[in-house]
Amino acid sequence: MKDRSRRILVVDDSQAILIVMQAILSELDVEHVTVVNSAVKALEKMRQSPHQFDAIFTDLNMPEMDGMEFIRHLGELRYPGGIIIISEMENRIIDLAANLARQHNTHLIGNIAKPVQLIDVERTLKKLDSFVGVEETYEQPITEDRLLEAISHHEITPFYQPKVHRGTKQIKSIEVLARIVSKEEGQVMLPKRFIGVAEDLDLVNLLTFQLFEKAANEFQRIRNELNYPFKLAFNLSPIQLNDTSCPDKLALILELNRLKPQEVIVEITENQPIISNVQLETINRLRLRGFDLALDDFGTGFTNLQQLKTLPFTEIKIDRSLITYIESDRFSQVLVDSLIDIAQNEHLDIVAEGIERIEELQYLERYKFSLLMQGYLISRPKALNEFIRWIHSWQRMINSNP
Repeated sequence: MKDRSRRILVVDDSQAILIVMQAILSELDVEHVTVVNSAVKALEKMRQSPHQFDAIFTDLNMPEMDGMEFIRHLGELRYPGGIIIISEMENRIIDLAANLARQHNTHLIGNIAKPVQLIDVERTLKKLDSFVGVEETYEQPITEDRLLEAISHHEITPFYQPKVHRGTKQIKSIEVLARIVSKEEGQVMLPKRFIGVAEDLDLVNLLTFQLFEKAANEFQRIRNELNYPFKLAFNLSPIQLNDTSCPDKLALILELNRLKPQEVIVEITENQPIISNVQLETINRLRLRGFDLALDDFGTGFTNLQQLKTLPFTEIKIDRSLITYIESDRFSQVLVDSLIDIAQNEHLDIVAEGIERIEELQYLERYKFSLLMQGYLISRPKALNEFIRWIHSWQRMINSNP
């Protein structure tokens, strides 16, 4: 999504702040800016259309209704966009505010201090681009017929992206990502065009199991390239957690391909709260079967830090919206610090997703003994043959720079 097309709401009782924010956003080429001088008025506007803004900048200390109450009401309206607090916050307040936002089913993605600076607003808008709830571009979903054709012609193809230990540089696990590759044209179709369609048509199991079977079959070839153990990681839709037999089906596919659940990580994207007894039972059954469990995109979902201590996850994946510009973003730094502490205390693996800039990698150097890295700076998702060539290149690189 380009700056020009973003739709921004600014809520602050200070007329001076509203004027400054309008000027800064105009300087950053944001055309669609609405300013409101009270949370009560902003809430009235949001009740008319909860989806009309991509992001909301809000003050915390306001008369009539403060910022935290406003955020709670946004959760009740199921507002899907990003929320940025305009206020200086202590580390403990950042932690608490982020956790409360998750409990209210909202997405707090940052804070900027007063007096507001252009560079801070610009960095926050770039974080907004990486926030999973805001699509940079819109691509037409495929039709039901095209999806059925892809499944029946076995066009569901695994692409691979490594998770690399920051300290040892070893590949600890490899995420398997679904693509549709047209056999006739060789065209590669990204998941955002077909996963939602598969979920709506109750075809996501067929798609997942075809992907699972292909990747399990290719696992041995990847294993031949590495002389140390690693795991395959697969994404599971929260919808599939409603099927309590899912762990047995996955285990059967592994058995047919001479793999064990202990060699697999199931990644669960938390785009809706995981609260039902059926979902929790499926999660527990996956662990009982021997699968590792990763909570994907942490920072955009609804699990708070305390729940991480009770749910049976073995890995946390920090969403890229917390990694983007982390070297200069105090909000992200505080949350990542908290996550690292919990991961170490609970013996969880922790993955930084979406690393795309060398500055982000350099900042994360401080966590090199406890962090796995994933992102385009390391490797883009690649089909099998191209991924194997990347493995050769990566091994040459680490052998020449031990």
